[in-house]
Amino acid sequence: MGVTGSGKTTVGLLLAHQLGVPFADADDFHSPETKAKMAGGHPLDDADRAPWLLRLADWLADHSDGCVLACSALKRKYRDVLRSQAQRLVFLHLTGAPAVASERVAHRRNHYMPASLVDSQYADLEPLQPDEFGVPIDFTLGPERIVQRFLEQIQAGRGHDEQFDAGGQPRASDIPVPDIRAEQSKADRTPAGDAAKPGGTSAGGRK
Repeated sequence: MGVTGSGKTTVGLLLAHQLGVPFADADDFHSPETKAKMAGGHPLDDADRAPWLLRLADWLADHSDGCVLACSALKRKYRDVLRSQAQRLVFLHLTGAPAVASERVAHRRNHYMPASLVDSQYADLEPLQPDEFGVPIDFTLGPERIVQRFLEQIQAGRGHDEQFDAGGQPRASDIPVPDIRAEQSKADRTPAGDAAKPGGTSAGGRK
């Protein structure tokens, strides 16, 4: 999750590959009308996002064995819609300065989102609440370090709502994720031309 320009797609693709699960970009679920509205420099409102969020929640429900979804999920109530179909959802919040996000968006090509809408996304942004399962990480660290830090923190049980069992949900440490150090060591021992099989656990969905 995070504002436009935070690197959600790049990080999400890398995370999905690491975990060996399907990936989807929430941008692909927008209607032509909402894409045209954003391209015209007009921010979406709650009514615009409502059917989009329902489509995303359905996708999560269809991938309950594990998946990664790159989605802004700016407001708590938006994340609640996603959780309604994926109660074991884990959030990676890519955080950073508006100026950096704006510069990134300004340099993107062939994308409908203009840099002028970055400020409106920060205005809507509601960081993860203490009872939400997830980890905030600075988006300037780079994709590899972000994925590594996220998996390490979830594995160590350092996400928000570490207990997460009052409503029957798993503790952070109960979600299986790859041991990155072991995977790296294995990769170092793999002969050239052989590929180590990625893990099959989930983040951004349910295991």
